[in-house]
Amino acid sequence: MTKLVAFLRGINVGGHHKVPMAELKTILTHLGCENVTTILNSGNIVFETTKKDIAGLERMIESALTENFGFLIPVILIPHKQINELVNDDPFASIDVHKNIRLYISFLKEPSTIKLTLPYISKDNSFKIIGTKNHIIISVLDITTSNTPKGMEDLEKLFGKNITTRNWNTIQKINNC
Repeated sequence: MTKLVAFLRGINVGGHHKVPMAELKTILTHLGCENVTTILNSGNIVFETTKKDIAGLERMIESALTENFGFLIPVILIPHKQINELVNDDPFASIDVHKNIRLYISFLKEPSTIKLTLPYISKDNSFKIIGTKNHIIISVLDITTSNTPKGMEDLEKLFGKNITTRNWNTIQKINNC
């Protein structure tokens, strides 16, 4: 059995694209996934599978979700082991965290071909990409000068729309599943 994390993009945001977590669990169970657990209401699912073709499973889940909910829900699968390694590496250890600092982990569907000099710093100095690893981008947002959507705009301009982002607290909860 392989333990995976599914990150769904763009569901349950601002009352749009509503997807009940109980239905997600049922759909993944019908696809042969086991020990399916959802984390929060934002499209984070931890499960186990015997399937070896991760890209094929990703497409299978997307297809089943589209069929069930009537709209495309992009899915990015990441081995739980990578989430565990990321949390153990503590990429934000050197960041001075205060009430205006937001810590983010973004996941790419495809490997990036972008060559960034790190840290990448936005023009207004509010958003920094401090690391990349495999399909993962590690970033920090200071909301004293900007807000989350501006930082997410930078990510999409650099890496495209096949990306989804979670805050560090969510990643830590996922790691504990």
